[in-house]
Amino acid sequence: MNASNSLPVDFMTQLQRSANQLLSFAISLTKNDFEAEDLYQDTVFLALKNQEKFNTGTNFIAWTKTIMRNTFINNYRQKKRFKNLFNKNVSSYFFSKKESENASEMDLNVKEINELIDQIDERFSTPFRLYIQGFSYEEIAEKLDLPMGTVKSRIFFARKHLKQAYELYFNLPESKEKS
Repeated sequence: MNASNSLPVDFMTQLQRSANQLLSFAISLTKNDFEAEDLYQDTVFLALKNQEKFNTGTNFIAWTKTIMRNTFINNYRQKKRFKNLFNKNVSSYFFSKKESENASEMDLNVKEINELIDQIDERFSTPFRLYIQGFSYEEIAEKLDLPMGTVKSRIFFARKHLKQAYELYFNLPESKEKS
């Protein structure tokens, strides 16, 4: 058997041997058994998906724990951004720094927000959706193979388009923006 055939078996063996350590680490990160199990499964999936990136002879546990930590951080950012987006006054998050006089008028649900986002040109909505999912400008630029300045401007214009769609949706008078 040559070395290229033995790597996947060795990789799987190392992954199985590290299961208890990874689950313990997942519990220490999430403080919740169910979330830890999900995190563990996501980590195993990503490790298998990226096994060609593992350098034989390096610390396997450290490599998989790094995957787990990064996955946990990305999930945390996504949840935090999602929570901030939908728990705050939506109009102030997307459109301005002013608070609404009638807060109940500003309570949009997820379906309505997605409908408004769907009205935006895909060039703008795609980076915007990634941004509200918790991806950084750098990650979005890399994922979409765009310059970071383009990503930032598209997110800016997505917000501007959302403001217009929002005002039309609720028949609000258009606000005057200072340039």
